Amino acid sequence: MVRVREARRAFRRFHGLCFWSSSPDLQIGADDVEWVRQSLMRHGNEEAWEVADRL
Repeated sequence: MVRVREARRAFRRFHGLCFWSSSPDLQIGADDVEWVRQSLMRHGNEEAWEVADRL
């Protein structure tokens, strides 16, 4: 559950940078954690990378 909560926070925090093509109201679940992590690493800056590393 902690990973899901952190993935939700990261999605909201980096939405404009990494997830702009997704609806901001998208509900992130356990199945989405890896997608959030990969997207942060692919499209994010150094700060996003650090968050992804913790996921």
